[in-house]
Amino acid sequence: MEDISLEQILYNKPGFLIRRLQQIGITVFLEETAEFDTTPVQYGALAAIRAYPNIDQLRLAQAIGFDRNTISGVVERLEAKGLVCRSTGTDRRTKLLSLTPEGAALLEQMYPGTERAQARILKGLTEAEKATFIKMLQRVVEANNEISRVPVSSPKRDI
Repeated sequence: MEDISLEQILYNKPGFLIRRLQQIGITVFLEETAEFDTTPVQYGALAAIRAYPNIDQLRLAQAIGFDRNTISGVVERLEAKGLVCRSTGTDRRTKLLSLTPEGAALLEQMYPGTERAQARILKGLTEAEKATFIKMLQRVVEANNEISRVPVSSPKRDI
């Protein structure tokens, strides 16, 4: 391996490039939404709760690809910020999640910044390349969803 360059070993590998793009994506998201003190995971949870009012925590975790323990902490932080409220479902153990008016307003206020972040992440691509890249990412993610530690599943199928 003496004559193999770092480009051959690392810099042109999908795993490395995906990790770097995720690092860049988080940085850009946080820059564009800094005034709201909300992480990408919190934003995703809020967006899913908005899309599926009264979703339970397990289905929320499945909808955005996070394990139960992680989503539990996310929901606790969102509730502490007054952005989400929990109510008891028909099964007393099930907690249903909904946005508070403050949570809905925050999503609305953050949206322009999240759109700017998405545009910045894809900087360097033409509009046609952006559409192709997104479709390709979707195909790769869908093809590998089931091997993920937490496969994503749409609440629409389950609720």
